Amino acid sequence: MAGALQVLKFRRDLSTKIKTSSTSIMSQQEEAKQIFMTGVTSVLPPSMLGRNLVVKDNCGSSVLQCGGREFSLHKNLYLVGFGKAVLGMAAAVEKIVGKHLLQGVISIPRGMQDTMKHAKKWEMLLPLDSRIRVMEGAEHNLPDKAALAAAREIKTLAEKLSEKDLLIVLISGGGSALLPAPVPPLNLRDKQMITKQLAEKGANIHELNTVRRALSQLKGGGLARAAYPAQVVSLILSDVIGDNLDIIASGPTVFCTQKKQECLQILSKYSLLDSVPKVLEQALLNIPQAPANNGFSHVHNFLIGSNLIALKEAEKKSLEVGYHPLVLSTCLNGDVKKVARFFGLLAQIVCAIITCRPKEKLLEQEILVLANDLSIPDLNISEKLLTLRASGTVESVCILCGGETTVLVQGKGKGGRNQELALRVAQEWHKSSYDLKGCEVLFLSGGTDGQDGPTEAAGGFAYPSMVAHAQENGLDAESFLDHSNSNTFLSRFQDGRYLLNTGLTGTNVMDVQVLLIRKTKND
Repeated sequence: MAGALQVLKFRRDLSTKIKTSSTSIMSQQEEAKQIFMTGVTSVLPPSMLGRNLVVKDNCGSSVLQCGGREFSLHKNLYLVGFGKAVLGMAAAVEKIVGKHLLQGVISIPRGMQDTMKHAKKWEMLLPLDSRIRVMEGAEHNLPDKAALAAAREIKTLAEKLSEKDLLIVLISGGGSALLPAPVPPLNLRDKQMITKQLAEKGANIHELNTVRRALSQLKGGGLARAAYPAQVVSLILSDVIGDNLDIIASGPTVFCTQKKQECLQILSKYSLLDSVPKVLEQALLNIPQAPANNGFSHVHNFLIGSNLIALKEAEKKSLEVGYHPLVLSTCLNGDVKKVARFFGLLAQIVCAIITCRPKEKLLEQEILVLANDLSIPDLNISEKLLTLRASGTVESVCILCGGETTVLVQGKGKGGRNQELALRVAQEWHKSSYDLKGCEVLFLSGGTDGQDGPTEAAGGFAYPSMVAHAQENGLDAESFLDHSNSNTFLSRFQDGRYLLNTGLTGTNVMDVQVLLIRKTKND
């Protein structure tokens, strides 16, 4: 009888522990999602434009304020835009400037308006009486005839402006494919053939972009030149590591000297001068001479949305919910397996610090080597860990990171880089026997656009015993990872509880990672 009572007591205690653990995981999961969504909200079009664009009406005269500058408004305001997030940006701008806007044209991905309607993102849609013409194209993110027609409309609008006019240019990721305008007599097919041949010969991304810009009428500062002498205010949402304005949508309003000579040198380097289309020779003659940099004094480029802005707001939220924040980097990149190892090690090192365990010297050496191998430019992990140790009594830490990892797709599974990273972090904690004793740990990786790969999820969550719990339910994480099938795993495990679902957001500043580490309360 006594033995039976002991068994019952053990089962009751075990059940209580499991429930407590589950509650703790769910609590951290909600905290992580709140932190992530706070970052995303800060770079949504209404938030971004509301912070950066103001119209002041005073005694019959009006000015547009942006980036500490003022621009006179007197029936002289026009707008163009191109990119995946530009529909919502245009809606936000029109709401701010109202009657001052005379005309606009935007080029957005095919189906974007229907997608936003279906998602009930009404704030991302233009009103029925909008003065902005919406043109959809670039299906599958490839330049096409529809995008070419939109680019022509944008160029025509820009070229008609005078020195009294003001042109707002909205730019976001995906804008390059939505603004194709080959230098005549090249056509789209000619230009695509040239870049394809370069890629096949081994040209790097810098060389490809140099040639693309040189053979475009609007990229590499071409749109700004077309709009001269009008004032140009460019509002840019970055989806690239480093936030280089000349890379985002190929820099249509950014001064660029890379033109004819650089293009010829690259084509010569890969022995393509004799094999490219004959019309290229005439096109090269038609490339305009790049003006001096002071020839762009009419252009004002403003970065209004970026991964860093999102992380800074996420940092504030993490403080609000009780965590000590550490913003590691906005330039996370590299192989997803190495990145997963990085976060796995980081969790153990931070756990050792906040539970006052001896310094994990070997692990810290390994993570420094790994960080160096990943070539993350703004990551100083030693300094961050030193700061954390100096904090003394910290018991809860939120590590924030941003960027884009790389996944080598295997098999025909369904997934995305964020779901894959989350599952690989869980697998790291499982197979490498990390010592996370005394801590509650949760990891999130999500795409700020709300869509991770060809799935409806934005990303996923991971916790230390996740893989073991999945095995108890007949799910082998390793097998799913071998087939790049992270979405299927996360959908089946506990009915999809650890999928990050946000819906399409209408913005994109790459990905955000949140790693929460909290000292167990009863420890």
